Amino acid sequence: MKMSSYFLPTLREAPQDADTLSAKLMLRAGLIRKLASGIYEWLPLGLRTLKKVENIIRQEMDRAGGQEVWLPVVQPKELWEETGRWNVYGKELLRLEDRKGAEFCFSPTAEEVITNMVRRDVRSWRQLPLFLYQFNIKFRDEIRPRFGVMRAREFYMKDGYSFHAAEEDANEWYQRIVGAYDRVFARCGFKYRSVEAETGAIGGNYSHEFMVLADTGENEIAFCACGYAANVEKAQVRRPVFPKADTASFKAPEEVPTPGLYTVEDVSKLLKIPQDRFIKTLFFMADGEPVLALVRGDHQLNENKLRRALGCAELEKASEEVYTSIAGCGVGFAGPVGIRDKFTGKPGMKPLKKILADYALEGVVNGVSGANKTDAHLLNINVGRDYSPDEFCDLKNAQPGDGCPKCGNGVIEFTRGIEVGHTFKLGTKYSKAMQAEFLDVEQKSRTMIMGCYGIGVSRIVAAAIEQGHDDNGIIWPAPLAPFEFSLITLDESPEVTAAAEKIYAQIEAAGMSALWDDRDERPGVKFKDADLIGLPYRIVIGNRSLKDGELEFKPRAGADKPQRRKLEAFGDLLKELKASV
Repeated sequence: MKMSSYFLPTLREAPQDADTLSAKLMLRAGLIRKLASGIYEWLPLGLRTLKKVENIIRQEMDRAGGQEVWLPVVQPKELWEETGRWNVYGKELLRLEDRKGAEFCFSPTAEEVITNMVRRDVRSWRQLPLFLYQFNIKFRDEIRPRFGVMRAREFYMKDGYSFHAAEEDANEWYQRIVGAYDRVFARCGFKYRSVEAETGAIGGNYSHEFMVLADTGENEIAFCACGYAANVEKAQVRRPVFPKADTASFKAPEEVPTPGLYTVEDVSKLLKIPQDRFIKTLFFMADGEPVLALVRGDHQLNENKLRRALGCAELEKASEEVYTSIAGCGVGFAGPVGIRDKFTGKPGMKPLKKILADYALEGVVNGVSGANKTDAHLLNINVGRDYSPDEFCDLKNAQPGDGCPKCGNGVIEFTRGIEVGHTFKLGTKYSKAMQAEFLDVEQKSRTMIMGCYGIGVSRIVAAAIEQGHDDNGIIWPAPLAPFEFSLITLDESPEVTAAAEKIYAQIEAAGMSALWDDRDERPGVKFKDADLIGLPYRIVIGNRSLKDGELEFKPRAGADKPQRRKLEAFGDLLKELKASV
């Protein structure tokens, strides 16, 4: 393809609202243009990479036993009502109404539609397992679209769904598709990790996220040298071992006034006591019942861990009315000592159901908490003597240096990443709600077991740039590059043109591609655009090198100076480069 006729509008400066490195470079390099908030046009250069990503994914999904389908993006309200998600999905769901008044939504995900498809035509265990996948546009009405195509409202993804007759088969297929994802991201040339993750709004029993490692990543990943990895929402920690408390060191409880001060930070400064001796007292409603979570003052509660520890379906922060009804004081002054005795018994209010404490509180001696009295705190409280939780468990966000829960002796470290894929073991969440059933060997009706597997195709393009770039522009991994070669001619002489045409033909014959910069521009402009676009290999032909029967060759990554190569030996170089892709 010749640049003189290629639609490739590059920019010297990125628009001011481009808020990430990948967004800036995608706009500057002419891959995308912004149409509206969170909605982007894909230009020819960007679309070539998008399609390369799609083809890699398609090959690995087919290899894993998948069958490709194409599902509607406009979905009827009735299907979403069957699963109960029409009213709970929230404002991210773009709702539509046709001319007859029928209600629809623009697909943010496809669980309802795919389950409806399968329940209609799959009747017997002999038709299972079944793995279907599609590539399609999705729309989620993000309240604050950002990061270019990485958190856009409209995006392109691959979503797949598997259906099974037995739990063992579902587990086997889950691992099979996780393996396919590993091959996809390895083929894309990524440094990545698969990490344990929360199931979120999709639901299910367990899940994994696939993270491209990048310093600019929006997600934090906890990991250990043993191979354990999880996102911060899921990351567990090993239970610390504390020396047995010396009760002789326990001081007598003492109430102190703290007028208007209720945060750990403020009270810590007033009392000159470090925050790691404080006990945060946090109230929640778990399936409609009030519960209390206790964490150390310098730690943050992980609500996902609390939900799992309680085994509840719904968890939300308690209202101020619930707080005061149980603690008998203003918000911010509650503590665990005597908390069960403070319940006011107001009409409609329920007493405290359960108290859970984080493991770290087992090591807090002579701690500090609210006194269950407005404008007062209590000093020198100790577990066992002054308060006794119903259970100690892992409730806090993991931090560097915490013990690894897997290997027993490693410690947690952190890195950053960009989520590009997510797999879920759904179980029967959707199939049960939508009565997706089959007849087993004994001709008994049973509910299908499901898995769900998503990859953000458009996110992968941005993630590749976040992981591969320098001060001059993009550095594409060869498998994703829109073209393999940037062919630059420095002169318009017949000899240079003839040599370039020969090189171009050799590249095409080898099954590779080149973007030929034949524009009437200065060499400096051509070189800057070549670095910005970031194709893996640059070939320069000019009168000076041509006199010696040579061309200049330079990889985009890892080489400061171009190499002189004989024109007649270019075929050997091509074979070498193709073998490395």
